[in-house]
Amino acid sequence: MKKITVGILFGGKSTEHEVSLQSAKNIIDALDKDKYNIILIGIDKTGRWFFVNDSSHFLLNSNNPKYIALNKTNKKIAFIPGAEDNQLLCVSDISLCKIDVVFPILHGTYGEDGTIQGLLKLANLPFVGAGVLGSAISMDKDVTKRLLRDAGILIARFAVVHRWERKYFNFKSVLQDLGLPVFVKPANAGSSVGVSKVQNESDLVIALNKAFEFDNKVLIEEFIQGRELECSVLGNEAPVASGVGEIISQKDFYSYEAKYIDENGAYLEIPANIPEKIVQSIQELAIKTYKVLSCEGMARVDFFLSKDNTIIVNEVNTIPGFTNISMYPKLWEISGLPYSSLIDRLIQLALDRKVRDMHLKTSYE
Repeated sequence: MKKITVGILFGGKSTEHEVSLQSAKNIIDALDKDKYNIILIGIDKTGRWFFVNDSSHFLLNSNNPKYIALNKTNKKIAFIPGAEDNQLLCVSDISLCKIDVVFPILHGTYGEDGTIQGLLKLANLPFVGAGVLGSAISMDKDVTKRLLRDAGILIARFAVVHRWERKYFNFKSVLQDLGLPVFVKPANAGSSVGVSKVQNESDLVIALNKAFEFDNKVLIEEFIQGRELECSVLGNEAPVASGVGEIISQKDFYSYEAKYIDENGAYLEIPANIPEKIVQSIQELAIKTYKVLSCEGMARVDFFLSKDNTIIVNEVNTIPGFTNISMYPKLWEISGLPYSSLIDRLIQLALDRKVRDMHLKTSYE
């Protein structure tokens, strides 16, 4: 059987660059080398793309999440939009190589927000994960919450502040509506980057300054007292949900450091110790959320469970982490889908979507 050539896109011009490197390493290790040829495409923090020859030395400090880095090569590359046979141009030596499917493991901006998905679509390359629309709206927490609210799905109350309106914004009124504490977060960022928990009004300015470093739109969100639960979703037209896991943070909240740097910052309880009836309700709500946001391929849906067992959707990640501690693959493992089989399934979903979309007309005649 002919091997499938998979292009792994990792790194990226994002605050989650290092997380992407960790995820890419795990995916590459899990890929069945008898089924797949692997082409590694690293993107540095300035947005330059590199062709990586050696999968065993593509990272520096690979076992240290704090200092992990891309081991750059001198082979810069670029896609040829519309090229025949899904070819990739290696600019440095003008050689061409064929890619059957791309696995973008680019967390955050310029990777999870529809930008790379649009480029791959223009290049006629099938890719793992949500399309342009699902990626873009799921990345923007403001748009996500508005769509979920319109669909009758419970979310935390929130207010939006744009950079241009900051000096006119009535923060006193917002805090009266939302109460204290509140969370302040960039609308388009992940892994809790730029997020602050604000206990009093005087700290709000500091939190806003921090959030505006990462985005031009910021959310002020009510604090939900509850357990943090997560559910993985997989599929295109007929998505299915995994079991449910719980994040138990040892910090004030589940920050970037607690997620990826401090090994004692949080621990995962998989499966979560909750009644089966609540598990089923979360699974159903995860699938509904996935469909409302036009997700495909994969996503992780995050929830709060209040003391009275009210289920509130927090956010959605269309390229969830694949690090050693990431919930998405772990939840599928306890649901009977091992890591390597999960990767196989995601690649097949990407190829299936490509076949489906080939039947769409692109001209009037």
